[in-house]
Amino acid sequence: MGDVADKLAYFQAITGLEDPELCTEILAAHNWDLELAISTFTSSSNPNNPPPPPALAWKLITLPVSVISASLGLVSAAIGLGLWAAGGVLSYSLGLVGLGSPSAPLVSVTAAASEAMDFVAAFERDYGSGGPNFVGEGFMDALQRSRNSFKLLFVYLHSPDHPDTPSFCQRTLCSETIAPFVNENFVCWGGSIRASEGFKMSNSLKASRFPFCALVMAATNQRIALLQQVEGPKSSEELLVTLQRVLEESSPVLAAARLDAEERRNNMRLREEQDAAYRAALEADQARERQRREEEEHLAREAAEAERKHKEEEAARERAAQEAAEKQAALAKIRQEKAQSLGEEPEKGPNVTQVLVRFPTGERKERRFYSTATIQSLYDYVDSLGCLEAESYSLVSNFPRTVYGQEKLTLSLKEAGLHPQASLFVELGS
Repeated sequence: MGDVADKLAYFQAITGLEDPELCTEILAAHNWDLELAISTFTSSSNPNNPPPPPALAWKLITLPVSVISASLGLVSAAIGLGLWAAGGVLSYSLGLVGLGSPSAPLVSVTAAASEAMDFVAAFERDYGSGGPNFVGEGFMDALQRSRNSFKLLFVYLHSPDHPDTPSFCQRTLCSETIAPFVNENFVCWGGSIRASEGFKMSNSLKASRFPFCALVMAATNQRIALLQQVEGPKSSEELLVTLQRVLEESSPVLAAARLDAEERRNNMRLREEQDAAYRAALEADQARERQRREEEEHLAREAAEAERKHKEEEAARERAAQEAAEKQAALAKIRQEKAQSLGEEPEKGPNVTQVLVRFPTGERKERRFYSTATIQSLYDYVDSLGCLEAESYSLVSNFPRTVYGQEKLTLSLKEAGLHPQASLFVELGS
């Protein structure tokens, strides 16, 4: 990196420091030797853990606008992601690479997710479901998922027409050693280079040979950090060694990021608790002040309310008593009218039916009716007695059980099969 601005941006991305003035001072103190400045910074940040030997080739890659725009959140999903970095991982200095044309057509959220789901479906159709658990979402969403779970993002670019692709997918990606290891330690995203986003990512990552895999991290300013790329056919043993090495060298970085995030959450929670305590104290003071101002008004309102309620209750009792009396008078009148409609009880004779009615309380009433009287007469008789509080009931006979409901009210006792004698019971409605 010969450019001062590029070195500054790269140093910020590697260390996670956001203050440009502080980063400038550190680089100037090391004569703008980027690798020496990063090594010193990471060593001082972890005095008990000496930096590992150079191993990973780090490269910052600027994503195309079309890839960034393909995810919900756009810039917010990329800015401030923070690059996790451990000391001593720079084996050589690489320039900041800006790839992708700003004028490239944007891929909609639905299209990006649809392409990812199509790839997953096609991969499982061709190679089964025992391979990596590729996420069915756009690249930026997968990158955000890896950041949130403090894992690296495993990227696989699929070239359907390449002769080595079937063997690599079947024997390497879907092997019993690679698939479980990748699923446990990485977030997996795959894309076909025939699809829009997969093609753009192959250009961004400068994929020159297939099969192609890469391990990346989220970085700042709409960039990703390329930790490792694997090009060409590889056995499961070779790929596993590479993945284990990258995971081992990046694990301190991921652990530090997790601890840093936890510390930020704790600090935020502490601030929220302090703010809540302050607001609670302020609200308590305000409540006491309101209470002091409202006490006299409250006492006056309370007395007025008590007087009003007393008058209302008195009026309500009077209305209730009047309504009850009116209801009782109406019921008594109805009972009287129904009793009168029955006429005199006939004497025993061949055309006279003896009817016994049993009530739910166990009480029994018995009366004689002409056999030509209707079922409605029996209901009128029960109503005239005033033995029931319920308004809904039915007259029912046993052996066989017969309910004399609305459809039978016009039948005579003889037509209903109740002549010359019948025993009925009152069944209350539900």
